[in-house]
Amino acid sequence: MCLIALAWRIHPDYPLVVAANRDEFRNRPTRPAHWWEDTPEVLAGRDLEAGGTWLGITRGGRFAALTNRRDPARRMESAPSRGQLVLRALTDARPPSQALSEIAEEGARYAGYNLLTGDPSELCVHDNTTGTVRTLAPGLYGLSNAHLDTPWPKLTLARARLAEALASMPDPAGVLALLRDDAPAPDHLLPDTGVGLEAERRLSPAFLRDTHYGTRSSAMILFGADGEASLREWTWNADGALVHEAVHAFRTEARHARTATPNPMEPTSP
Repeated sequence: MCLIALAWRIHPDYPLVVAANRDEFRNRPTRPAHWWEDTPEVLAGRDLEAGGTWLGITRGGRFAALTNRRDPARRMESAPSRGQLVLRALTDARPPSQALSEIAEEGARYAGYNLLTGDPSELCVHDNTTGTVRTLAPGLYGLSNAHLDTPWPKLTLARARLAEALASMPDPAGVLALLRDDAPAPDHLLPDTGVGLEAERRLSPAFLRDTHYGTRSSAMILFGADGEASLREWTWNADGALVHEAVHAFRTEARHARTATPNPMEPTSP
């Protein structure tokens, strides 16, 4: 994944709302979101090159997603696939914080990543560049290719638009609009991640249109307080046209608590 915006315990009916874009090389073989034949509790897309995934949910009410870190100085060509970490987080029966703490012990073996995982009890994030595992308070969060809530233009905008879209849940229109925004950020707001100005411009929109590397799919996940869950996925071609849409809805084996905070845009504590 390259962009994730999520609302955790701030909507009375949907304690977890996730909007995410997966940016990837066009020639990397991928299967859209499906129930895995070899791991039947997992609903996720699949990287057919390395066998892992970038985002998924389970029948037990677990969620996990990963973003790569953009750091040219931390290239690890022979490192294992980070997609396997998402699968480990999804299938670990322990609380998310415990699952991530074990993964963190091996984090240095991998190229830079952020790993989110949660269930009805807690939502946590692990950053392998620092080795930390953090349990998140209720709030609105954004994650791209840097630390959680690093104020890159597309992330800041995605968070704000997700806050607006919460009022119309479960209608996917607002989420899809924020994920389809292909407007580049102005130069004075661009981060400097070491890839050069042209690349920063090209990578600045939420939605990337490119024949070599771009937004391959978008996803919206809802976990309901009543135990219902859904994953809606849109798959795009190099021109940004829709080539596949899938909606998976099911009842989980666990229920999320009904909680809400007064102001979804109020800054969350570090």
